[in-house]
Amino acid sequence: MASTDPSAPKGEQESEESKQSTADMTTFVQNLLMQMQTRFQAMSESIISKIDEMGSRIDELEKSINDLKAEMETESGPKVRSCYMFQN
Repeated sequence: MASTDPSAPKGEQESEESKQSTADMTTFVQNLLMQMQTRFQAMSESIISKIDEMGSRIDELEKSINDLKAEMETESGPKVRSCYMFQN
């Protein structure tokens, strides 16, 4: 808080205190907004990183599924033959 002159008129003291209070509040709000922006940025980066990782995992899973499908087709031969096996 600002130091006030006891000999100054009361209205002037209140005005000076009000200005200091407004300045303190402005500083507090600016600091709070900066903290919120920093946290939001960190969370955004984390989310984007996780989305990228998930995309890579999906690509790997898709490749594995295609590899398994290709392997099954080579082991079982044509699909028509496997249908006849179930009918017998």
